[in-house]
Amino acid sequence: MGEPRRGGPDCGEMTMTFKSALVSAVLVLSPSLLAQAPAAVRPSLLFIEEWKQPPYTGALNDETRRATQDAITNARLELKLYGADARNIGVYNHEGRFDLWSGVVASPVAILLRDKANYADLTGLARLRAVVRTMSLHVLYPAVRLSDGGYLAGSRRVDTEGEFLQTETAFGGMRWFKLDPQKVVTTTEVKNPDLSKVDEVGFVDLSPGGGHGVSGAFNLSTIELYAKGTPR
Repeated sequence: MGEPRRGGPDCGEMTMTFKSALVSAVLVLSPSLLAQAPAAVRPSLLFIEEWKQPPYTGALNDETRRATQDAITNARLELKLYGADARNIGVYNHEGRFDLWSGVVASPVAILLRDKANYADLTGLARLRAVVRTMSLHVLYPAVRLSDGGYLAGSRRVDTEGEFLQTETAFGGMRWFKLDPQKVVTTTEVKNPDLSKVDEVGFVDLSPGGGHGVSGAFNLSTIELYAKGTPR
């Protein structure tokens, strides 16, 4: 005969008691844990630009179509063009919208916008939305000017293969490279740049335009930036 069972709970009972206590603790703690980690929310619209035809005299041609500060509809914004032939970016109208076209620009070009009142925080869920058309193997890349004066181009390409499409670019999770604002070429990679205080934001095309007609070029129409603003 074995020894008589001694009093007290056996191992199975202790395990069940422990599990019950653990479940109760989780149920009690869960609401407070959830309260400490609210769901991420996309920032609101910081600015929008829809373009307009600058004033001109005479015939409307490549020269009189040139995009200047007068092409800006939003008084808070400044137009920044980079590239040896960037002055030949033109203003056109397609599908009832104005856009900037690079076809006759004989150099790579970057088009950036600067909010006069705010730096832009491009961290988190910030997004750059734009109506874009890219043609004949041309692609656009996001480009920024940081508050310290450095220029960067990101690796997340925009390619619409000849169609006007609304695109949306997220700034996180891509590679960044130094951008030469005079030559509009990329150089070395920049690891983990600080995008919390950006001075200018837009796009860069690393190829020159291919001329009139269905050629290598891009059209950049309505731009919307969803980001938190930091007063200058």
